[in-house]
Amino acid sequence: MIWNRKKALPASAAVLCLGLLLAGCGGSGDDKGKERRDSAKNPASSKPHGYIAGAEEAAEQQSRLVLADRGSGTLTLLDLIKGKTEPLGRAHKGAELVTDGRFAYANSASGSEVFDSGAWMVDHGDHLHYYRAEARGLGTVRGKKVEDVYSSKWLTAFTFADGTARLVDHGRMEKGRIKPTATLDDVEPGPAVPFEEDVLVPAAGPGGDTVVEVRDRKGKKKAALGEKCPELRGAAVTRTGVVFGCADGALFVTEKKGEPHAEKIPFGRKVADDERPDSFRSRSLGTTLTARAGDDAVWVLDVAEREWKKIETAPVAAVNSAGEGTPLLVLDRSGTLRAYEISDGKEIARKKILAGAPDAKDASRSVIEVDAARAYINDVAAKKVYEIDYNDDLRKARSFSLDFAPAEMVETGR
Repeated sequence: MIWNRKKALPASAAVLCLGLLLAGCGGSGDDKGKERRDSAKNPASSKPHGYIAGAEEAAEQQSRLVLADRGSGTLTLLDLIKGKTEPLGRAHKGAELVTDGRFAYANSASGSEVFDSGAWMVDHGDHLHYYRAEARGLGTVRGKKVEDVYSSKWLTAFTFADGTARLVDHGRMEKGRIKPTATLDDVEPGPAVPFEEDVLVPAAGPGGDTVVEVRDRKGKKKAALGEKCPELRGAAVTRTGVVFGCADGALFVTEKKGEPHAEKIPFGRKVADDERPDSFRSRSLGTTLTARAGDDAVWVLDVAEREWKKIETAPVAAVNSAGEGTPLLVLDRSGTLRAYEISDGKEIARKKILAGAPDAKDASRSVIEVDAARAYINDVAAKKVYEIDYNDDLRKARSFSLDFAPAEMVETGR
């Protein structure tokens, strides 16, 4: 599964991985000997470990930002390695962007327009491969108002406002073709999320509560997971499993003995409906999830520890965290970025980020994208994107000026 959404390594580890690539990338001596013998028999068929046709392998993460001008629908690609922009295509005016770490999905009332950002990562468990290729538009998955898009290595699931979901072959998308495998019209409200080669979908359970069913790539039911998830809304894909938001906490689906297994992570307290998470933000595939908790607080869900924390903050416009000992980042409605220690909720840094005195509408269009060392924030009013070193008192490392208002932003290559 693309645990959505790809854990980045520090530069030293990336160099180590490059060394592994040159040495055969972890294969045994017998495997290397076989590769040499096969190459000697047929030199033309020899391909290096991790080879992907049409892509260039790199030693470091190939981060790119996909930016959208909602007024015109124009999409622009900002290459963070080169520091340069290039046109990507055009989507419907007002389309909202989401990503699975490689593809950007421009969601609107008439469907999802799919764009390959040309930057992605492949996780081989003990090492990572980073790739770059030409960015391109692939086409549209049509439906009535796209609400959610999630991916695994095998499938991408599009959920629509009319209660239907469509499954698309993710491997074919990587080759430039959109090929649906099934349309689901018998599911409950909430996102459909791929899990390995199957898909998890909300379904009606005993007593009217929502449960999660496992369907195959053709939409056929394989199993229903035992735990209930009342009033299911919102989901996240992590390195270790899928999280669904429930009225009483979270439902965490992992693989156990080769089969999907569900367990509850309760809030541990009564939570008002307007303080419940309805969407999650995290580092790509991160196991530290963040979400708004009403107007002036944030939820942090540590999936590994099965623990919720509620941190009181200033009025929240955007939130995220890279997890693993890094701070919680909160952009307030005045345009000030604040950093909090997750362990005790203490504010440890703050800095004015958005230019001028943005109104709440401008601030609410900003998002915080995070990776292993940097955060990125779009400033709609100033037509800029800021790169923030969140480990150095929220220092502005770089600023990218644009000729349009970047009202939508997602990061790929992770």
